[in-house]
Amino acid sequence: MTPIRTERLMLRNWQDRDRELFHRISSDERVMEFFPFRRDRPQSDATMNEMRDVIDRDGFGWSAVEIAVSGECIGLVGLSFADMEPVAPAGAVEIGWRLAPEYWGKGYVTEAAEAWLAYGFETLGLHEIMSFAVWNNLRSTAVMERLGMSRDRSGGFDHPRVPDTHPQLKRHVLYRLSRKDWQARKRATPRAG
Repeated sequence: MTPIRTERLMLRNWQDRDRELFHRISSDERVMEFFPFRRDRPQSDATMNEMRDVIDRDGFGWSAVEIAVSGECIGLVGLSFADMEPVAPAGAVEIGWRLAPEYWGKGYVTEAAEAWLAYGFETLGLHEIMSFAVWNNLRSTAVMERLGMSRDRSGGFDHPRVPDTHPQLKRHVLYRLSRKDWQARKRATPRAG
């Protein structure tokens, strides 16, 4: 992928120097609170390799997020094929994120996600981008709302890949953003500077 630069961040493909951070967020209880699994280091390395290969193949995916001035990797934000039939139709694209806890509350996820939405709608020509989270994951749903996404009140679902051993994590809410709504929001938001 061609790296995407925002005001404070660089969104790029994964590099070997990111392995420690990726393992840390993949095994951190706070980051993974709403996921039914934690990854050990070999699983984490294999997952990072898969994500890097997807980005090489598709030009987008779950990318590394780096603070531009320091080069420090802080987590992931990106677009990915949802692969969630029948919840989402074939080819549907979702946006998602995970950051190390010390970077929460600084606006990094929203900043990176805004750049990915622009990429999805302008470069990929997507008509809609969706996002979903466990029903009580208020941090993530707050980001979705800041991004201008709307909750699909009829789109709640039990995640098909969450095992029955984690019933508290099965129920998900679905948010959507159409290109038309994104463009209207973009036109309505005055640019700084």
